[in-house]
Amino acid sequence: MNLHHHLHHAALEHLTRRHFLRDCTTGLGTLYLASVGRSFGLSAPAVTPDPAAPLLPAAPPFQPKVKRVIYLHMLGAPSTLDLFHYRPELAKYDGRDCPREFLEGQRFAFIQGVPKLMGPQFPFQQYGQSGAWVSDQLPHLAKHVDDLCFIHTMVTDQFNHGPAELMVHTGHANLGHPSIGSWVTWGLGTENQNLPGFIVLLSGGQMPRAGKTVWGSGYLPSVYQGVQCRSAGDPVLNLRNPDGVDRDTRRAALDALAKINRQSESEFGDAETATRIAQYEMAFRMQLAAPEVMDISKEPEAVRDSYGASPGKESFANNCLLARRLVENGVRFVQLFDWGWDSHGDSEKHAINIGFKRKCSEIDRPISALLADLKQRGLLDDTLVIWSGEFGRTPMKENRDGMDAKFAAYTGRDHNPNSFTLWMAGAGVKPGLQYGETDALGYFATKNPVHMRDFHATLLHLMGIDSQKHTYPFQGLNQKLTGVKPAKVVTDILA
Repeated sequence: MNLHHHLHHAALEHLTRRHFLRDCTTGLGTLYLASVGRSFGLSAPAVTPDPAAPLLPAAPPFQPKVKRVIYLHMLGAPSTLDLFHYRPELAKYDGRDCPREFLEGQRFAFIQGVPKLMGPQFPFQQYGQSGAWVSDQLPHLAKHVDDLCFIHTMVTDQFNHGPAELMVHTGHANLGHPSIGSWVTWGLGTENQNLPGFIVLLSGGQMPRAGKTVWGSGYLPSVYQGVQCRSAGDPVLNLRNPDGVDRDTRRAALDALAKINRQSESEFGDAETATRIAQYEMAFRMQLAAPEVMDISKEPEAVRDSYGASPGKESFANNCLLARRLVENGVRFVQLFDWGWDSHGDSEKHAINIGFKRKCSEIDRPISALLADLKQRGLLDDTLVIWSGEFGRTPMKENRDGMDAKFAAYTGRDHNPNSFTLWMAGAGVKPGLQYGETDALGYFATKNPVHMRDFHATLLHLMGIDSQKHTYPFQGLNQKLTGVKPAKVVTDILA
């Protein structure tokens, strides 16, 4: 260390907190203003619900086409090249070395070296007046293609599961941001005050890679986070009163607790305290409402059979039937997560020719029944159903070290963020539409790419919300579902 550096280091050692407070007051003031949400340029929250009744229904800024949403998310990202996006050229080049331009500059989760192209693994056929291509793995859903709006050119920034799940459901690849359902219920409330406005149902035996953050409320009040319910057993854990505690006793206890919480709120001014009171009251009302709505045994046997639902079990079929019952009873946003779609071909469970086929058989009949049921009841006129994974799958076979020899009996594809298929059905979108084009092999979006930000902007637009104005001030920024990058409404798909 030379003399100059030595003297500088010695001077720094003698600096104290007093020097910092004396010389950096402007910086401290800025830090303080940011911490309380008063940074220059920040606007007020787009909506200010009543803290005592935060889920009361509210009119959107402009006329909506959609009143409620059912989002079917297939965790692990199914290969839509083997379901909805037929590429005959890919079949022609099956088994050939992947072109170099598909590999240069691309990031892969597992592919190494030069992989082989892999054609569609199942026969495809055109259905309906729209002539949409669907593989033989979804024969029931294929009957509904004229009600579906396909986007074949979905694009995301993320190629690993956790960040990609966050991108789909919160608009950001990092933790801490509100999910779509939270943004929607914060802005619109919900019709049934005895049930949460945002309900989550799981199947497949595992949580999302990103955990419960994919239905979290982030920096919005916690009352807007998704409430995880179960299709087997009590709909919500601890929903019943303990032995020896009747409803009147519970009511008295909640009244006493609310009195203490209101006193705490008046003393400390923490807005989350009012939210907590509202959540306790919601839980009390749910003790009567939730078991009634969540009991699918009350459905006629013919309806249960159409879904393949079995009361008392946890299944995707049960969850599809529950989703219909929930939106029918005024729930604003219902999210289904189904685990098991990560088809790398490294095991029987994760092989497109085995495990993938099983997963298709698990969802085909229930989704078909859900669409038919909603349509028959008139609910599809103002309900939007969405189906997607978190990204797509490559048109080449996954190629890891020793994989071809060790797993020769299994077929699989790696992650592809450059293009995948998402479909919607119901309110506000054009039925029977095939939107966007990819290259001949289905790898890159070549015409009308739709980034997840554009999809989010479009979804909020359908619900009567301007994504650019639906903001919440936090950490010095007017936070939005669509983030800070440009996002556009995909007007071409709107009915």
